[in-house]
Amino acid sequence: MRRLKLALLTGAYLCLALIVSLLLWRMGATPAVGLSAFIGSLGLCFAFHGIISGMFDNAQLKLDIETVREAHGILVEQIEKIDARMTSLVESVAEDAEKRSAELTSEVHQLEDLMQRMSERLESQLTHQVAAARHDARGRGAAAPVNAVLEAVQDALAENRVDLYLQPVVSLPQRRTVFYESFSRLRDETGRVMMPAEYLAVAEPEGLMTAVDNLLLFRCVQIVRRLAKQDRKVGIFCNISLASLADETFFPQFLEFLQGNKDLAGSLIFELGQTAFNQRGPVEARHMARLASLGFQFSLDKVVDLDLDFQDLARADVKFVKVGAQLILEQLEEQDGKLVLSSLPDLNAADFAALMRRYGVEVIAEKVEGERQIAEILDLDIGYGQGHLFGEPRAIRDAVLAETDPPADFVQAPLRRRAANW
Repeated sequence: MRRLKLALLTGAYLCLALIVSLLLWRMGATPAVGLSAFIGSLGLCFAFHGIISGMFDNAQLKLDIETVREAHGILVEQIEKIDARMTSLVESVAEDAEKRSAELTSEVHQLEDLMQRMSERLESQLTHQVAAARHDARGRGAAAPVNAVLEAVQDALAENRVDLYLQPVVSLPQRRTVFYESFSRLRDETGRVMMPAEYLAVAEPEGLMTAVDNLLLFRCVQIVRRLAKQDRKVGIFCNISLASLADETFFPQFLEFLQGNKDLAGSLIFELGQTAFNQRGPVEARHMARLASLGFQFSLDKVVDLDLDFQDLARADVKFVKVGAQLILEQLEEQDGKLVLSSLPDLNAADFAALMRRYGVEVIAEKVEGERQIAEILDLDIGYGQGHLFGEPRAIRDAVLAETDPPADFVQAPLRRRAANW
């Protein structure tokens, strides 16, 4: 269509130029003048055509640009609406997730509290049963439930049905694993895992915990050496009972084993509960000092009171204190415009970890369950964290566990001593 229009206009321009040329020729102009008039008229026609076409093209271009601008404006408006909807959706999802996380954390804490109360009740009941069993052992024989637990523990140790669990301890805020905490779990003949609260109150008075500590120590040493071969420089927290530290027969063997592995002193940290640490006597303190002389360090867990004797911790070579994240946060309160811990009202809460470091002790926030706890813990300058948020305790593989099995006499010796004493 456009080509046809151009052809018709060209024909019209030729006719117009011829008309002008003929008029001049009729008026007596020479042929040369007529030819010049023809060419000039034709040139003027094309010039005006070009100018008018350019004007129309510019107008059309402006119209197209305006149309594009309007389309762009509509697109921007729609994008802004979508962005607003997406932002609202993200906020809604985040609020819902935070709400669910808070509800889950609350449920976890309630479950932990319930389990703690059940464990304390079970431990109390078993302690009473052990006392009653000892009282009646010579006359009527021990109570059947206590005997059953003792036999289950002894069989688990004799048959090496003791699993090793590891839970990561991470640096904050990087969340890089720098330690592991080790846990021992016993299994009965049916394969059911026996929790510590189920057997501690029975096994510890009977001297069986020394066998558990022996086995846990041996396996921790093997795991540390295995990790060192992989160039992974991490430490392991290894629980030790107060009974093991007080056992004059067991401890020399324990110490001899550690003397042969004192190159691992920087990687093995022995852990005691706060109550056990406060109840240690001269024998336990002396044995802890002998371990410290080899370069081994100590850690406190199950902390219920933040009003700690820092000098006593330093004297006992305690280098780590594990405090429940929820316990720390529940202790926070505002006094005179500053945030303090209710147990230490004269100290700014943010200075608690720094004060501990002055005595060579690092604070580890344990039982960390949610991201909100992390934000508040970081504000308190706490450098380490442990809890299900970073990783649950996991049993090491059977193949690795087989590599860490100790010599038979390593565990059997405490069992034989118990049988001889009984």
